[in-house]
Amino acid sequence: MIHNFSTKTIEALGYYVYVYSDPDTKRPFYVGKGKGNRAFDHLDDQSESDKVRKIAEIKARGKEPLIEILVHGLNDETALKVEAAAIDLIGIESLTNQQRGHGSGTYGKIEASTLEARYVCEKLSPEDIKHNVILIRINDLYRNDMTPLELYEATRGYWRVNPEQAEKAEYVLSIYDGMVLEVYQPMQWFPGLSTFSIRQELVSAERCRSRYEFVGRIADADIRDLYVGKSAAGLFSHGEQNPIKYIWGKANGN
Repeated sequence: MIHNFSTKTIEALGYYVYVYSDPDTKRPFYVGKGKGNRAFDHLDDQSESDKVRKIAEIKARGKEPLIEILVHGLNDETALKVEAAAIDLIGIESLTNQQRGHGSGTYGKIEASTLEARYVCEKLSPEDIKHNVILIRINDLYRNDMTPLELYEATRGYWRVNPEQAEKAEYVLSIYDGMVLEVYQPMQWFPGLSTFSIRQELVSAERCRSRYEFVGRIADADIRDLYVGKSAAGLFSHGEQNPIKYIWGKANGN
């Protein structure tokens, strides 16, 4: 087994996506992307991770991991998309990757009708907002295979909101890539980490300082029909980075 590519091979490879597999079972346990000799770097990794432990277990059997190049000759952006698709196809639960591929929420596995809705959905204008709402973009937290509970937890915390303003909101719109995924009716807002969440172990008290979370429920069907599956991208200014936006659809909300 080689432990590095020649200069000539590196020039031809460009960016690529690679897979580590168990040499006996041929089952993949890690997917990555890179250029140069990135595919071999994990063999000398000394960190504490499931990937490193799996490699050590294979070496203890007197063997080496099977390293395969899934596809090469890519640019960086395309390699990221292929990596995300490969991880989703194999299943993150079957791999030692600590996280899904970069951009998997956008380019990873997704049900066909959901993908169609994402790109051709009806666009919301300010005049379409009939209620006092908070728009929350969860772009960094979203996965295509989220359960309803995971989507709710990702939407309800932890945000830098004005608590007085937040309490005026009748509904919270959960948004990914511009599209409204769900509508929640918040019952009450609390300081971050005040209520139980399945995400509590993933965030720190320091990060949640001066941030808030809400407790609520999925809105009634007639409210969801107004917003879910529609594009809210036009409600944000071009280049606007703040994931939070207040829109008062009623005069008494101002």
